[in-house]
Amino acid sequence: MDLALAGKVVLITGASGGIGRALAEAFAAEGAQLALTGRSQQAALEAWTAEQPWKERALCLQADVSDPAQMEACFRAAGERFGRVDVTVANAGRWPRESLLLHEAGEARIRGTLESNLYGALWTARAFLASLARAQPRPDGHGAALCFIGSTAGRFGERHHAEYAVSKAGLYGLVRSLKNEIVELDPYGRVNMVEPGWTVTHMVRDELREPGAIASVARTMPLRQLARAADIARAVLFLCSHAAARHVTGEVLTVAGGMEGRALWRDADIDEEAVVRRLGQE
Repeated sequence: MDLALAGKVVLITGASGGIGRALAEAFAAEGAQLALTGRSQQAALEAWTAEQPWKERALCLQADVSDPAQMEACFRAAGERFGRVDVTVANAGRWPRESLLLHEAGEARIRGTLESNLYGALWTARAFLASLARAQPRPDGHGAALCFIGSTAGRFGERHHAEYAVSKAGLYGLVRSLKNEIVELDPYGRVNMVEPGWTVTHMVRDELREPGAIASVARTMPLRQLARAADIARAVLFLCSHAAARHVTGEVLTVAGGMEGRALWRDADIDEEAVVRRLGQE
């Protein structure tokens, strides 16, 4: 199916990470033009992009999503290079590795997580909507699309990472509010969210290597496997495609193997070696 993304301008935040790179590859494969933002890994992002066959269709930008002025500058730079921004994926975020009860977590950790995940998504959305106001709707009627990357932690909570759960839960409010605002700028504009569960990226690989970690994660999922970054990217492609999801807005698409808030399996029912082996094969 042609997703009608060829030639569209797509801005992806946090493009230096595992899901971010998978997003860039997926949109590039559809023929999109890319504005990719990174922060601390900007040099690595630029080096990786320079090796891609679609490098001439890409612009790398350094920005801290928690700074509204920097996000505004990113969208202006993308507009100057490509003429406009049609699609934005608010992907940048952080997950503190150390497991801590809320009263043990320091103020810097709590504020930093909220600034990156919640405020960063808000500033990204704000800058995108401002760019739409400047550019006006596309003449072909293909509406703009904004997609947030959430987390099942925002729905079920996450013990020892309460501030992370809060930062992702707040995205529900953005999705449900902005779906009603974007149409004032573009009558066919849409806002949605993809909500991953445990996904194999560099951010969580160390945690998943711990004995029993995979079994603990998979026991709440009918599909006893872990998501890959490409699984998340494909879901985002669907929601951002005017051809595939033109009448879908204000929705949250969960990509988590059917995860529930209750245990379905005993640890003994999970073959960790088989899960790891399958990831290697795929």
